[in-house]
Amino acid sequence: MPTLNIVLVEPQIPQNTGNIARTCAATGARLHLVEPMGFRVDDKKLKRAGLDYWYLLDITYYDSWADFLEKNPDARCFFFTTKGRSLYSGKQYPDNAFLVFGREDAGLPEELLRQHPDDCVRLPMREEARSLNLSNTVAIGVYEVLRQWNFPALQWQGELHHGSWSEVKIEN
Repeated sequence: MPTLNIVLVEPQIPQNTGNIARTCAATGARLHLVEPMGFRVDDKKLKRAGLDYWYLLDITYYDSWADFLEKNPDARCFFFTTKGRSLYSGKQYPDNAFLVFGREDAGLPEELLRQHPDDCVRLPMREEARSLNLSNTVAIGVYEVLRQWNFPALQWQGELHHGSWSEVKIEN
């Protein structure tokens, strides 16, 4: 099964990180958290946003971006930024891709973006809008990659809690 990695560089809002953790848990994506963060990982808001999915997480912590690079020297990174010149949906994401996201209040450092101009991607939005919420952006990125990979190892259909779909009459 292919591996997808989500990297949050200096996240500041525990609820966003909790929501992202839940997305990672539900999809099998690995979560990488790069310090400094604006909260502690035992924050109640973080845990509440992730609900009871923490046991499903594959999570790694790093002291800094330099520490991340040292421990992942061959990481194929895609930098999600409002400053990107390429559409996120126009890239082909390989196995073991790393989707990198910056702080809620500042995004990724422009110095980092300048080092990787062809790997900076953007979600389209209105000119007047500053950005989308970080957890929404991560979810969009995750599901684009999984769509390209044909949703490996994910359940494609759900069942009703009361009865079954086979009992439902379809009207034309």
